[in-house]
Amino acid sequence: MVRWQVHRDNRVTRMPYTVLLADDHRLLLDGLRTILEHAPDFQVVAEAENGHEAVQSCKQLQPDLVVMDIGLPGMNGVEATVEITRHCVNTKVLILSMHDDENAVVSALRSGARGYVVKRASSSDLINALRTVARGGSYLSPQVSERLLHRIQCGDLEVHRDRASLEVLSPRELQVLRLVAEGKTSKDIAVLLDLGVQTVRTYRKTMMKKLGVNNVAGLTQMALSAGLTNWNKPDADSLG
Repeated sequence: MVRWQVHRDNRVTRMPYTVLLADDHRLLLDGLRTILEHAPDFQVVAEAENGHEAVQSCKQLQPDLVVMDIGLPGMNGVEATVEITRHCVNTKVLILSMHDDENAVVSALRSGARGYVVKRASSSDLINALRTVARGGSYLSPQVSERLLHRIQCGDLEVHRDRASLEVLSPRELQVLRLVAEGKTSKDIAVLLDLGVQTVRTYRKTMMKKLGVNNVAGLTQMALSAGLTNWNKPDADSLG
């Protein structure tokens, strides 16, 4: 929503877009803040160094924009974007990443991000991307859009689509999903993973929301299409 400021001399100007910065590298956070301080139409209102902090700050502050690193510790940038777009409907997320592979881009866009910028982009590219997203548009770095277009034209993107979409899931959710795809019931999964039955059901509901499916059959189909049953199991240390 556009907000206007009325000055004492009756001038009316648009208030700056509020921005939350999320990255686990202090040097990059400082650099991003410096870039945006030189752009009068943006105001940095908070910083976060992990996904959980980003989500909580967004819920509290409801910023117009989030510049989100995709590789955050704990809850990664894709997972955080899912939560932010669910709870902060007026907040738009721009992913900032060192990765330019198509699967990462597709995963980010599926999570609800409105733009994707590679970290080697110039400061003017970042500002342009933020302005585009803030005004309701979408933005992809030229390097990303060219590779994505090439994959689409070659008909090779569809093969990786379902697997990329599963990147919004945590290691534990992937493990539960794998067992669901193998036909295990909630009770079976609870015994195998030493969880409560209700906890397993909660995992299933959360996965349905993240993946945009309405039932267990949808979860199973997505897992099978992605070849999840052939994936390596997550390391025990990553399951928490």
